[in-house]
This record gives sequence, structure tokens and C-alpha cells, in this order.
Amino acid sequence: MHLIRRNRILRQSPAISAMVAETIIKPSDFIAPLFIVEGTGIKEEISSMQGYYRMSIDLTVNAVKELWSLGIRSVLLFIKCKDELKDNKGTEALNPDGLMQRSIKAIKNALPEMVIMTDVALDPFSTYGHDGIVENNEIVNDATVEVLAQMSVSHAQAGADIIAPSDMMDGRILAIRDALENSGFTKTGIMSYSAKYASCFYGPFRDALDSAPGFGDKKTYQMDYSNRREAIKETLMDVEEGADIVMVKPAMAYLDIIREVKDAVDVPVSAYHVSGEYAMIKAAANMGWLDENKAIMESLTSIKRAGADLIATYFASKAAMLING
Repeated sequence: MHLIRRNRILRQSPAISAMVAETIIKPSDFIAPLFIVEGTGIKEEISSMQGYYRMSIDLTVNAVKELWSLGIRSVLLFIKCKDELKDNKGTEALNPDGLMQRSIKAIKNALPEMVIMTDVALDPFSTYGHDGIVENNEIVNDATVEVLAQMSVSHAQAGADIIAPSDMMDGRILAIRDALENSGFTKTGIMSYSAKYASCFYGPFRDALDSAPGFGDKKTYQMDYSNRREAIKETLMDVEEGADIVMVKPAMAYLDIIREVKDAVDVPVSAYHVSGEYAMIKAAANMGWLDENKAIMESLTSIKRAGADLIATYFASKAAMLING
């Protein structure tokens, strides 16, 4: 018997496999999240994210230069606000000399070509650890949106290229777009966390920024993980309101959502390979249960294969080094 089709022919060597690979992942696909703290010469390992650090601005600038040398072209900035500066209105978020604003300027001065994305949400600045203003134990929407729009303009004034609202308040994309346009920032982009689920996989991130909610949870504004159609509805609304890039978060447990969003929109799709997903791989690798490098590349490739054009990941530098050889 002679087989007409032998599928293994295209798998017989690494060279042939690479030649016909359907999904190609490259360093410029990655967005590197960075956690920034006040001070000089500070590099603090995050206990629940082995090998990942909070750094002062000076060391962050050095890290950004290293990322650029690896072929990574975008960073996503988060800041750890001092407790004494937190309140219920996000006042420090609007400080033109705040840590976020100074970080943006320092990175732009050192490496103007790097694309700077900035987190826009009130939880790092809130005494309650919530993404919005709290009134009578309720996270109020419209008052929060007003502050988020002002916060976005403040980041744009400091030099941010892309604003990344992660709050999940209703109507905030339109409000941010209007605020940017009215302030003359017609070239500033918006990467919306459009389908952000209320997930247990954010735990290490909240440890990194000391931003866990002080009461209740975030289920009145983040999405129910049992819902699929809602993700498409939310994403399409964000595109209509002016989002340039949309995001699904988390990534690995939501590959089906990434694919459906990709099929539904005509803008780039990003996915956030979140802190809990990072921590699981690190923990399993430490126990010798899997090969860390192989797990990194398989995970990130699965996210891109699902439809993500961009991937925010704490493995950005490690994956870039693996790709570059």
C-alpha cells in the first residue's frame, strides 16, 4: 500500500517544521509590564513572582534599554503609590510630578523610540484598593470616569504613547478619547482592557502593587468568567468609542475569548499573560515538574495562535532571549 498523503513529511526536521510553522512569535509581539517605586537604586523582588521586581526609576530606565536591545518595543507601566498619598479620589494620579508622570518622562528622555503604555485605573491610588471612587460601599461609575479621563491626559502630557485603561468602568473609552482630543493629544492611542474578567489569577499582581481591594471584590465591574457573548459586546462598544487596541485579560484560561474577539474586530488584539499564570509556570518549574523555557514558549505561542497580535507578559525578556538564541 502506498499512502498518498504522509503528514509526517513536514515534521521530519526542525528546519522543515520552522519553514512551515503557522504561528511565528517574535520579540516585538511582547509588551513588558514594569512595576515602579520611589527612590534610587531600588530593586525589590516580588515574593509571589519569583524573578520579577519592583524598581526605582533609574533602574527601570536601565531595564527598558535592555528590553529594547532584545527587540521588545513596548512597555506597560504600573506604579506603587505610597500609602500616605492614597485617598478615595485618586488625587495623586493627577499629580504632574507624580511617580507615573516622572517615570514616563525619564524613559522617553532615555529612549524616545520605546512605546510607553500606561495603566489607567484608580486602584494603585485608592485607600480602598478599588478601580474607582467609593460611595456608600459602592464603586461609582461616572465620577470615576471623569478622573480616569483627567488621568489619561496627565499621562499624555508626560509623553505616554498609549493609554491603557484597566478599570472596566462603563463609557470610559469615549470619555478618554474626548479628553485627549480636546486637549490636543490626537496622536495618543488607547489600548482598552475590553474583556477583563474577575479572575483569581491576579493575586501576585495585587501583591506587587499593594492594591488588593479593602472590601468586597471587583465583580461589579470586572466580567463574570462564565460569560462569552458579553466579552464581544464590551469589546465592540470600546471600538465604537475609540479604542485603537483591545485587550483580553487573563490570557491562557481565555484563549476562546481571544479568538472570538479577534474574529469580531478590525483593530489589533492584545492579551495579558497575567501574574498568576506566570507564577504557576515558575512554581512548577521550581519543583522540576516541567521545563520552564519550553513552557514559556508553548504558552506564549498558544496565546498568539488564538489570535493575539500583542502579548503583555512577565516573561517578555526571557522569551525574547529564547527567540533570539
